[in-house]
Amino acid sequence: MDATEFSEKASDKPLPLPASNKSASTAKRSRSATKAAPKKRNWSPFSSLSRRIMAINLFSIVFLAGGILYLDQFRSGLIDARLQALTTNGRMIAGALGEAALADMTFSGGSSYFNLDSRNIRRVMRRLAVVTNTPARLFDREGDLIADSRFLISAGRQIILEELPPPDQRSSLQKYYENTYAFLAGLIPASQDYPLFPEKRSVSAKDFSEVETALKGELKTVIRQTRDGRLMLTAAIPVQGFKRILGALMLVEDGSAIDDAVQAAQVMTLTVFSITVVITLLLSLYLARTIARPIHEMAEAADKVRLGIGRRVEMPDFSDRQDEIADLSISFRQMTTALYDRMDAIEAFAADVAHELKNPLTSLGTAIDTFERIKDEEKRKQLQAVISSDVKRLDRLITDISSASRLDAELSRTEGETVALVEVIDGVVAMYSADRIPRKVQLDVEVSSSNITVEGVPGRLGQVVRNLIENAISFSPDGGRVLVRVQEERDLNKNQWVQIDVEDQGPGIPENKLEAIFNRFYTERPRDEVFGQHSGLGLSISKLIVEAHGGSIRATNRMSADGAVLGARFSVRLPN
Repeated sequence: MDATEFSEKASDKPLPLPASNKSASTAKRSRSATKAAPKKRNWSPFSSLSRRIMAINLFSIVFLAGGILYLDQFRSGLIDARLQALTTNGRMIAGALGEAALADMTFSGGSSYFNLDSRNIRRVMRRLAVVTNTPARLFDREGDLIADSRFLISAGRQIILEELPPPDQRSSLQKYYENTYAFLAGLIPASQDYPLFPEKRSVSAKDFSEVETALKGELKTVIRQTRDGRLMLTAAIPVQGFKRILGALMLVEDGSAIDDAVQAAQVMTLTVFSITVVITLLLSLYLARTIARPIHEMAEAADKVRLGIGRRVEMPDFSDRQDEIADLSISFRQMTTALYDRMDAIEAFAADVAHELKNPLTSLGTAIDTFERIKDEEKRKQLQAVISSDVKRLDRLITDISSASRLDAELSRTEGETVALVEVIDGVVAMYSADRIPRKVQLDVEVSSSNITVEGVPGRLGQVVRNLIENAISFSPDGGRVLVRVQEERDLNKNQWVQIDVEDQGPGIPENKLEAIFNRFYTERPRDEVFGQHSGLGLSISKLIVEAHGGSIRATNRMSADGAVLGARFSVRLPN
């Protein structure tokens, strides 16, 4: 069974015939055989994508660690805390010294004199300095140094305390990080430039601005540094008695402990940072491998597909990953399968075209050869009719083949639109006036609604309807009836569909041919029809159009209650 085709005029060039020249075919195979092999794609854990992943992961860690090592906020907090402690201890010692000065006061002649330069004051100062573990210096009202806790005399001996460093219990790894920290700290410029701390033995209030401020009755703290860069924290507190300034007390603390604490914290930060970097690198390599490696394998397979190495190249399957790589793998595999199916279809189409063109060409060549040898005019006229028929058949084949070859590309480029399906069907039916329908066949249309619409290409949908109507008319008996029915349906999944049924009252379709009739160049025409009037592409083209619109087409037989065949039915389902 076949359909009468809704063909376009063949204004384009026909498809080229398969090359029959053996040498050309051999040369083509030779060029294919010498096709360059795909360039080997080198993949390594440190590919471009891997490096970018590691760079992005390490940037935030390096930036954070660099900020911790450079901003030094922890150091500033320790300095503020120690200055606050010095101020508190200084207030306590200054108050005790003021009370001790009052205890040493003597009254004579109604006058009083407060003096900090006494043995009792030195004893109190020494004891309090030992308790607070803070060196202290005492200045009188004239700014002269009268006592230094480091050199106070006790029991006729000079006592100088010097703590011994603890035994070195650092591990080799800790020493390595401390050396690394010292190197990095040397690269970072000093964040503060403090005043120089006077280290001479004989000092006065003029050497310390904070002492001069304390002699005026105000408390002041100053941060200084020695020539070798050690911090020295000082706090000067006025010593008062009976609301009079008796002198100034200056507490001095070596900031080496602060630097040691800061260094220990930053070395720990450096240690944690290095461990984090190693872990981040390992995780980045794992992430890069899970991303870059599959992409690399799919790229290699795509190269093999592009160069045509192997009959079918199997794309790597990563569908079990359940991520975007899996989606990409599935899409690549589906695309490759569709590409190979398309290549197989093109190859089969070319073979079918060659076969279909060979028959009329052979008949035409035989008729021409015979025409030259025969002198009988009657037989020459018969041969001329055969030649004319074969030429028309070739023209029809080439036209239909050209239309079929352009169909897929045209449908992929054409933008769909909302199609009023009933109007399209009415327009096709209106083309069949009474004088165009053979054997007085009646053509009727039934619709469930006049507002049925689908998304698609109106011209191609009209081509499908015309192919089916022409096919039904060609198999209908004299006075038969062709019915076009359009209705909307909803399936079990509640999806809306539009179904178009074209029914005739012909002999029906053999049960074993219900699928074969949609194959290219398949034809099985009525016995009274002249051979060669159809190319066998009508139903095949209709199927391509319907499937390109997301629908389906099938053929069945209309059966009576007693099992007799009443005719054929072609059903088209399109998404609504």
